[in-house]
Amino acid sequence: MTTKIPVHCKRALRIAGTLVGAAVALSACTHTDQVATTASVPDDYRLRHPIAIQEAERSVVIFVGRARGGLSAEQRADVMGLAQTWLHEGTGAIIADVPNGTPNARPAADAFREVQALLSAAGVPARGITVRHYHPEDPRQLATIRLNYPKISAVAGPCGLWPEDLGPSIKDKSYFENKSYYNFGCAYQHNMAAMIDNPADLVQPRPETPAYTSRRTEGFDKYRKGNTTSTNYPESDKAKLSDTGK
Repeated sequence: MTTKIPVHCKRALRIAGTLVGAAVALSACTHTDQVATTASVPDDYRLRHPIAIQEAERSVVIFVGRARGGLSAEQRADVMGLAQTWLHEGTGAIIADVPNGTPNARPAADAFREVQALLSAAGVPARGITVRHYHPEDPRQLATIRLNYPKISAVAGPCGLWPEDLGPSIKDKSYFENKSYYNFGCAYQHNMAAMIDNPADLVQPRPETPAYTSRRTEGFDKYRKGNTTSTNYPESDKAKLSDTGK
């Protein structure tokens, strides 16, 4: 005996079949994307958060009031420190942003003349200083003298990226495989890059400095005579705080 299915039931079955097929297809696509994303994340934190060498800026801000020109003792020390570091690591001219058309424009001009004298005394040539005049957009903002120059710097990050949940989840395979989370090691790499004195040390070793000839000659002379080559320091015992163990 053949049972006839009403037309509206057939239509409902076709719609349900379409929805099931779409759900299966979407779940397959989602699963494929998750696998590809997880596989693209390196396990080594040095590869996830590499230290890059790029050009950055070092700057000093000099606050200038309306009634006093010139620099304070602390500001002179800041300018001399900037000049010394520029001679060591600068890759371009020192750019000086000096205010113009502000209530403290005249004291700022007097202070900048002193800045130029300090930079020249520290060994910065006149062609190594570029002056730019500016006027702040906000009249309430105190106009300052800004000194900055480009330098090679090591950077890492940004940190704080959490593409996956740290908690247990059936969608996170790294949790069950005992792998480190994505942000692991980022702060370490960031701090390491900030502490690097010469970013070139991350790429290649420094050359050896010349040997201390006079000291080496004295050591060889002792060796030829059969004497010990060690150095005696009679003042070393005076620095001890305790006689325990004697």
